[in-house]
Amino acid sequence: MIKKLNPLKKFKRPKLPKLPKVGRKGAEVKISQAIENLPRITNETVAEHREEMLHSARRFIYPLQHTRSRIVKISVTLFIVLFVVFVGFVLISLYKLQSASSFIYGVTRVVPLPVAKAGSSWVSYESYLFELRHYKHYYETQQQVDFGSKSGSAQLTDFKKQALSQVINDAYVKQLADKNNVSVSNREVDEAVHLLREQNRLGNNDQEFADVLKEFWGWSIDDFRRELRQQLLAQKVVAALDGGTADKARAAQAALQNGTDFAEVAKQYSDDTTTKDSGGEYPFLIDRNNRDVAPKVVDGLFKLQPNQVSDIIDTGYTLEIVKVLAISDGKIRAAHISKNYQTVQSFLKPVEDKTPPKRYINVE
Repeated sequence: MIKKLNPLKKFKRPKLPKLPKVGRKGAEVKISQAIENLPRITNETVAEHREEMLHSARRFIYPLQHTRSRIVKISVTLFIVLFVVFVGFVLISLYKLQSASSFIYGVTRVVPLPVAKAGSSWVSYESYLFELRHYKHYYETQQQVDFGSKSGSAQLTDFKKQALSQVINDAYVKQLADKNNVSVSNREVDEAVHLLREQNRLGNNDQEFADVLKEFWGWSIDDFRRELRQQLLAQKVVAALDGGTADKARAAQAALQNGTDFAEVAKQYSDDTTTKDSGGEYPFLIDRNNRDVAPKVVDGLFKLQPNQVSDIIDTGYTLEIVKVLAISDGKIRAAHISKNYQTVQSFLKPVEDKTPPKRYINVE
C-alpha cells in the first residue's frame, strides 16, 4: 500500500557544520588578505595571459609545422636524388653507350651538352646526333641495312666517324666565316630551296616536299633548311678564300670576250677532263629536271638563246661558263668551261692543325 506524503508537513533542513568563531578583527584581516591575493588586471597581466593562451595553442600548431617541414625536406631530397639519377643516366647513355634514341636526342636539344671542342668552339652533341640520325634513317628505310648485324654495326661506326668529323668541320667553318665576315641570309636559303623545287628535285608541292624529306632523311622542312644553310656557308667561305680559282674563271671569260672560240677556251681553262677535249660539250641533252648538272647551271642555260654565252655561274663547288649550242623539244645541247674550287678541307686543315679538336666520345 502506497504511503501518501503530506505536503503540508514541515520539511526539516539539514544541519550545516558549525564554522569556527572568528572575531571581527580576524575577519577583517582575512578579507584584506583575500583581496590582496586577487590578481590585478593591468596591461602587463593581459599580455601575459595572452601569451599563456598562445603558448597553449602552439602545442596544437607545432606538430603540423613540423610535418610540413619534413614533407618539404623529403620532397627536396627525392628531387635531388631523381635529378642525379637522371643526369647519370643521360651521361652514361651519351658518353659511354652513345645512344642515338629519340629520347636522348630530345634531351640534347634542350641541354647543350658537348661532343667535342674545335679550337675555341664547343661542338654540341645535338649537332652530332642530327647528322648521325639522318644517315641511319636513310640506310635503315631506303637501303634496309640492319645495324644490329656485324656488317651493319661496322657501317654504323663509319657513319659515326663521318658525322663527328662533319660537325667538327662545321665548327671550324663558322670560325672562318666569322673571321671573314661571311654569312648566309634567309633570302639566300629561300632562293636555294626555290631553285631545287622549281626543277622538281624535291617534289611538286609543299606536302610532297615534306613527305620526301621525311621518308628519305627523317627531316622536317626546317631541318632541311638548317642543313642547306650550313652547306651554303661552307661554299661562301671557300669562295671568299679561294681567290685563285675566281681569277682563272675571269681569265677564261676575258678570252671569250676577246673573240677566242669557246671550244679553244674550254681546252685551255676547263677543269672538267671528260669534256674539255671535246670543246666542253656535255655528252647528253639537258632538260629542266636534269640531275647531272648543278641547279644554277640548268637555270642559267634556260635563260640563254642558241650561241649565247653566260656570265660566270657560282655553283658553290665550281665556277661555270656555259654556252647553248642548240635547243630542241625543250632540251638543250650545251658546252661549259668549269673551274673547280679548292675543297673546304684545304682551308680547314691549317686551322685544325693550329688548334686541334678534342673529341669527348670514342667512335672507333
